[in-house]
Amino acid sequence: MNVRAIRALIKNDLRIFLTDRRAMIVGILVPILIAAFFGYVFGGNGNGDTGKIPMALVDEDHGAVSSAIAADFAVEPLVALRRLDRAQAEQQVRSGKLQVAALLPQNFGADATRALQGDAVKPRVELLIDPSQVMSGRVVEGLFAEHAIHEISKAAFSGDAASGLERGLTIPYAIATTKVTSPAKIPYNGYAHSFAGMTTQFILFAGIDAGILLLLTRERGIWQRLRSAPLGKTDFLLARTLATTLISLFQFTVIYCAAIGIFGVRIGGSALGFAALAVALCVLNAAFGLMLASIGRSAGATRGIAMVVTLLLVMIGGAWVPSFVFPNWLQRASLAAPTRWAVDGLDAMTWRGLGFDAALGPLLVLGGSAVVCLAIAIWQFRWED
Repeated sequence: MNVRAIRALIKNDLRIFLTDRRAMIVGILVPILIAAFFGYVFGGNGNGDTGKIPMALVDEDHGAVSSAIAADFAVEPLVALRRLDRAQAEQQVRSGKLQVAALLPQNFGADATRALQGDAVKPRVELLIDPSQVMSGRVVEGLFAEHAIHEISKAAFSGDAASGLERGLTIPYAIATTKVTSPAKIPYNGYAHSFAGMTTQFILFAGIDAGILLLLTRERGIWQRLRSAPLGKTDFLLARTLATTLISLFQFTVIYCAAIGIFGVRIGGSALGFAALAVALCVLNAAFGLMLASIGRSAGATRGIAMVVTLLLVMIGGAWVPSFVFPNWLQRASLAAPTRWAVDGLDAMTWRGLGFDAALGPLLVLGGSAVVCLAIAIWQFRWED
């Protein structure tokens, strides 16, 4: 064994690693940022600003018991409560603005009180659930049992006697759970959301590669040959934008063909809205890549920064974990991320089965973000270098 040769090779590899400081920093910084993000989202050091389950309570009884249950949910730390009617609640669960809606029927309080004493048929409580948030439905069902038993037993008995009896009582109502799917009754497919998130992420990675390729043409001396061609700055930027958009659209199409053909994903909403979102996302990707090439000084430095920025955009956009688990301030901040709108828009056009109007907001955000990226690219692009 040639110990000296082995030692020399090890020293050379370590020298190369330590010399590329940008790569070393990114290799350390990225896992720290990701770990810090997930740690903070899931509680951190006793972080009290945790996400809440957005739910609605539809009170068709308007009695003392149902009002007391609503008051209990209003101060429940695990949920963010809205008071809506049946049509509003169903529409908001279907569109993803709410995860659960509990519907209390007429005479709920009186019927549940009699059922507790064995004198009546149990009233039926409906739970409308976003099918992508089944765990939230189970949490709300458990919370409802806690609050309902407490308030019904208070009405049936009184004071301290009620507290003592609660432990031995059976549930005096029935739960009917309905998964609110698209208007066309297309069943929920968990692959639809995962493909929306991962497609958005890797389309943006393609934008990074396009930007890095342009920077490499400068570093490798190819840039002078490009400039000698009979085209101006505008022609060059237009060609790069269209080429990157077409490449991204090819990737997008192949990914979703696999999603549809292998994993049963369906475009249950507007096909036109889905196609428009695909184009908008790919144009944003091309603009993002050009912006990177315009402001980046070297391929190595730009790649590291772009990877960090893209991962942060993907994380806060809800592509990895649903945004409702974020702290409240981060849920609001995530609305500034185009990735959040891209994922929500693709969800709306696939398994949620919503119409073209549900794509308008995401299209405006993606289009506006693309315009901003293009403006920065044109402003900073160094054609003469």
